[in-house]
Amino acid sequence: MRVYVIAGEASGDLHGANLIKAFNQQESGITWRGWGGDRMKAEGLMLHKHIQDLAFMGFAEVIMNLKTILRNLKSCKDDIREFKPDAVIMIDYPGFNLRIAPFVRKLGIPVLYYVSPQIWAWNSNRVHGIKKHVNQVYCILPFEKDFYARYGMEVEYVGHPLLDELQLKQFSDDHNPSMIIAVLPGSRKQEISKILPVMLAMVKKFPEHTFKIAGAPSIDQEFYTDFMQSHKVNIEYGNTYGILQEADAALVTSGTATLETALIGVPEVVCYSGNPISYMIARRVVKIKYISLVNLIMDREVVKELIQGELNSINLEKELRLIIEPGKHRKKMRDDFMKLREKLGGKGASERTAIAMLKRIKESRLEKQQAF
Repeated sequence: MRVYVIAGEASGDLHGANLIKAFNQQESGITWRGWGGDRMKAEGLMLHKHIQDLAFMGFAEVIMNLKTILRNLKSCKDDIREFKPDAVIMIDYPGFNLRIAPFVRKLGIPVLYYVSPQIWAWNSNRVHGIKKHVNQVYCILPFEKDFYARYGMEVEYVGHPLLDELQLKQFSDDHNPSMIIAVLPGSRKQEISKILPVMLAMVKKFPEHTFKIAGAPSIDQEFYTDFMQSHKVNIEYGNTYGILQEADAALVTSGTATLETALIGVPEVVCYSGNPISYMIARRVVKIKYISLVNLIMDREVVKELIQGELNSINLEKELRLIIEPGKHRKKMRDDFMKLREKLGGKGASERTAIAMLKRIKESRLEKQQAF
């Protein structure tokens, strides 16, 4: 069996690695090829492109890198055609994957989409393309099943794979005496350069705490040190979850990390600042009330979101003090995190998805054999 996988970001590499591992536990002898990162490679994926060469964030950035993106699309199509897979698994990364899906479908290869694109947030018309070109969608957020049902699509809700990945904290202690603040500034240079300086401004305002930056694998340490100046901050690579496990609180750039932090049980402030042009465009087209997965899943403000102009040292200091100091605010956030866990269901998402996909691929192979 030959399977092609396309993931374009760090979170996709994480979920893709766990999915490949679950597949290999169910079926031996699968040949894996595609786009991903070090984690997927470690599980047996032959890399055609690495995620560190793919991450373009925001409308303006996509336009500026359009030639590179078009070359990548052609390269991916050529590689799939040559590899001749039994199925193509797409993991999030919709701007790219939804342009590859029609090509794959025309080749008669099943298209399986894991981690549904966030089309419920903006450009929901893309659901029609998914309905036409994707054989099956596997959702990890509970409200997505109802969203697709409104368009006459039946998708599978498999649960969130982070519940398998994380060593979840107990919620018995309201305060962590470690006095560590986790700093998660994102995985792209453009977002780090805008957000990290504001986060590091907190170092002098909280001298009794130790600040630890969770370094992104694709970012050299020198890039971080340019922003550190005289700040006494530690940088650790490959230990994001370890840092969060011992942290008293966290400053987190919007993305999957907001959900990871909440599921581990660390009170957090969500930060986001992007290209001004991209942000203005996004405000016009995005249809959601929140940017963090925590608030979106709970459908209310559980964690504070400081976005664009609101992300400044005054606001960040105020919100960080609220979640560090023992009291009603911190306790309520941690209680809400427990409800979030319950809402996402139990463990086993990667295994459930692998079993469902494997069944689908085998059925497709049998249909092709019978057709001949």
